[in-house]
Amino acid sequence: MRVTKLVSTCDIKDCPTIYETDRGTFLVQGETPTDHGLQIPAHETLVEIPMELLQKAIRDKLI
Repeated sequence: MRVTKLVSTCDIKDCPTIYETDRGTFLVQGETPTDHGLQIPAHETLVEIPMELLQKAIRDKLI
């Protein structure tokens, strides 16, 4: 899989980030929440990202 960084909330590597893949999908880096109360299948996961990240991606016309 080829991964391209689209947008991040900071310039260091450990920040919420949205990546695009060569598979036509997105990868999202963020915090793993534990207090959501949802039942998530074992093959899936949740990540929490700041609204600022999505706003920046939309503003920059990246998604």
